[in-house]
Amino acid sequence: MSGRNASCDTPADLSCPREAWGRPSPTQQHCTSPRCDLPGSAPLRVCFAPGRSFASTPATTALQDMAARKVAIIGAGASGLCALKCCLDEGLVPTCFERSGDIGGLWRFEERPEEGRASIYRSVIINTSKEMMCFSDFPIPEDFPNYMHNSKIMEYFRMYAQRFDLLRHIRFRTSVCHVSKRRNFAATGQWDVVTESEGKQEAAVFDGVLVCTGHHTEAHLPLSTFPGLEKFEGWYLHSRDYKSPQSFSGKQVVVVGTGNSGIDIAVELSHAAKQVFLSTKRGTWVLHRVADGGYPFDFSYLSRFMQLLHSLLPQNASSFFLERKLNTRFDHTLYGLQPRHRILDQHPTINDDLPNRIISGRVLVKPNIQEFTETSAIFEDGSREDIDAVVFATGYSFSFPFLEGCVKVVENQIPLYKFMFPPHLEKPTLAFIGLIQPLGAIMPISELQCRWATRVFKGLQDLPPSADMLADIAQTKEKMAKRYVRSRRHTIQVDYIPYMDELACQVGVKPNLLALFLTDPKLALEVVFGPCTPYQYRLRGPGKWVGAREAILTQQQRVVRPLQTRARDRPARSSTVPHIFKVFFSIGLIVATLVYVSLPP
Repeated sequence: MSGRNASCDTPADLSCPREAWGRPSPTQQHCTSPRCDLPGSAPLRVCFAPGRSFASTPATTALQDMAARKVAIIGAGASGLCALKCCLDEGLVPTCFERSGDIGGLWRFEERPEEGRASIYRSVIINTSKEMMCFSDFPIPEDFPNYMHNSKIMEYFRMYAQRFDLLRHIRFRTSVCHVSKRRNFAATGQWDVVTESEGKQEAAVFDGVLVCTGHHTEAHLPLSTFPGLEKFEGWYLHSRDYKSPQSFSGKQVVVVGTGNSGIDIAVELSHAAKQVFLSTKRGTWVLHRVADGGYPFDFSYLSRFMQLLHSLLPQNASSFFLERKLNTRFDHTLYGLQPRHRILDQHPTINDDLPNRIISGRVLVKPNIQEFTETSAIFEDGSREDIDAVVFATGYSFSFPFLEGCVKVVENQIPLYKFMFPPHLEKPTLAFIGLIQPLGAIMPISELQCRWATRVFKGLQDLPPSADMLADIAQTKEKMAKRYVRSRRHTIQVDYIPYMDELACQVGVKPNLLALFLTDPKLALEVVFGPCTPYQYRLRGPGKWVGAREAILTQQQRVVRPLQTRARDRPARSSTVPHIFKVFFSIGLIVATLVYVSLPP
């Protein structure tokens, strides 16, 4: 058994093929933990061979009690899946309640929207690239496209669920009706959870609850702000109910809202509709998936070094450089999209096709709608357009009706410590996962949130006093209000790297850059100047994964692989060389900017 731990069959190096992980040794006939074959995990596992006695001691009894702690997970989407795995990694006993009949949550396309579940249209492609959005110890296959269609995301989720044997812990077609504190909650932290399946209700007691329902389930449809809509003779719908452009063929359609869904739908409709009007209240900055050189935008710019530059520069300076870069691609004023706010004052909108549809006249940008008539829309600039249909891409609201008095949501605002923990509970046994709007991928954030929450549930880590948590919540809310345009979508905003590092500090898995430069300079260069991929949070600490280093050093190959669909004469560029050039260029840029800012007017 060279290179393997005799008491657990986790591979000690990457030479062991992935399909071989989990094979028991001849002496491992019984184990108290169902999951010891997870790479990078260190769950409780006690094994013994037939005929050998297992003596119970106070220490083992305590460990068994800890392993028996039950956790209810609400929702089997992206956050629910990683919540399951993290619970298993920590030796907890999870039960996931999913009201539909399958996993995937938001990313599972259905022809008809399901009540209480997020809904997408058939053509949805994710805005974050595969290396930035994968779970930290399970890279997305290298032949998968960098920006995946929803069907490919579902394929990845199924691979993840199968690899870590998650499905057997999920109770499908089971709704959560009520979650309430037990009478002795102050002493035990336990919850009464009432569920319903096939018309029958069932109650159970859990030691912890992870809410993984997301924030895209309830359509926000502010019809009262559009006078005359009640007499409009055409039809209207929320983007949640939009599925495909066929029914809009030959119609005049107005899309209200320039978020990601609004622009995506406007672009798609422009291929079938007679004319598409894109109505925007304040305009928007439009980023693109493909960065310079053809690499994914987030893979190119979400790095620790770029984050350092951003923190050193005044925000107006950072906005200036980014706005200038976007306007080089297409002038936002010329195309009628230029907003009054700066680019870093809003959640980004990402679309590569909108400029082409505008310049070809298939999409016409219009101001906010002033009122509707029976057959037309009148805009705030006085123009009038005949329309047949309206798509409201006006965002979402979220609420948690099954939580009886534990949390209160007011105008999409909920007071949570680090966007996770209610600050007033006597015991920290309730956490919200994925209830954030990141400037980056949400899957790795949800996973790191779960890693922290499960350790808190086990008592391995403590939360600050309630007063300190409330102060932190108030400070975060104040910073958000100062930075972002006032909007329902800007109540749960987080910046990807700072928030991930904040969570990582809580878990003890933030990369130690100084130690890396001293012991592994090659890896350190990629960690600092390369993309901040999720694997960085598996290099050390609880949940360390032996494959993290190789995953980081080969991430460039997985980006290039799906693009190389024909033979080529020259190899792909090295991942570290361009970063060295970025260093010198960026240092010069900092100096020039600081000099410019310091000059008298």
